[in-house]
Amino acid sequence: MKFKNGWLSSIYSQSPSRDSVPSLLMSSVCSMAKGILRGGPGFSSSRGPVTLFLAFTFFFTMPDFPEQNTFLKPNETAFVLQRVEDDRGDSVPDQLTAHKVLHHLGDWTLWAYGLMFMCCTLPAYALAYFITIILNGLGWSTTASLLLSAPPYAPAFFSAVFFAWLSDKYRHRAGFIVLQGLISIVGLCLTAFSEHNKIRYFGIFLLNAGSSGCIPSILAWSANNVVGSSKRSVGSALVVAFGGVGGIIASTVYREQDFPRYLPGLWVTLGAQFLLLFLVGVTSLHFTRMNRLSKAGKLAGPLEGQPGFFYTL
Repeated sequence: MKFKNGWLSSIYSQSPSRDSVPSLLMSSVCSMAKGILRGGPGFSSSRGPVTLFLAFTFFFTMPDFPEQNTFLKPNETAFVLQRVEDDRGDSVPDQLTAHKVLHHLGDWTLWAYGLMFMCCTLPAYALAYFITIILNGLGWSTTASLLLSAPPYAPAFFSAVFFAWLSDKYRHRAGFIVLQGLISIVGLCLTAFSEHNKIRYFGIFLLNAGSSGCIPSILAWSANNVVGSSKRSVGSALVVAFGGVGGIIASTVYREQDFPRYLPGLWVTLGAQFLLLFLVGVTSLHFTRMNRLSKAGKLAGPLEGQPGFFYTL
């Protein structure tokens, strides 16, 4: 289970690929309405009620922990719990208290995961918000910009799933995050500095592939290295919160006055990718050192208080 969550996270996190569909629908609206986007708001606003309905439904039907399910037989539940116990040793959840929250917040690696996630969601949100405007600034019409905003999401989906599969297969996370971060950097440089629009458009493909792949990789890496349900809850909250911060930054750095090239926004996004590489490097060195000390018996106790546990690199 520990080395299957990369692939599963890649499927879960590819919502941007689904978001490309409204762009195609909106382009049809533009063509039919000759630029009057009367049908446009409906495509976005309709997703809100559906999300609320599903959230309300699953709040009452989806169990929080495996032992609370009502649809598995007792022997099947026992099998699931045993797999969780064998995998990470925390099949029985520990109670979340204020003291534990403060204690877990003192672990700098949780903040590092959050900052990494922010660095990845920043370009993802930027493309989701502004790809049509950026393409329009490259000289394409509104309809053409809407149509061209969809294709970059298709290869990004397959790229993310492929790298997640490799990451699970080789039981390694950091290297694949770095590789996809470098892909994002190359894409950003092409989009920001090339004088040819086709090359700049190709850069958007690379940027989308890199950022979309880093998102599930970081989710999987943090899941592999966090033990205990209370610490996992705190870590998940930090990661999700910083992911939202990435969206806030993306919504403020691509300013109207920077049209048509939006260089300040692209510079901020580029800086976030270098920050991502730095954080991955520091965290990997720390985990490597802690694994070495644990194997040499030079620590007071097992890593994360779990005998036999070693950090995934």
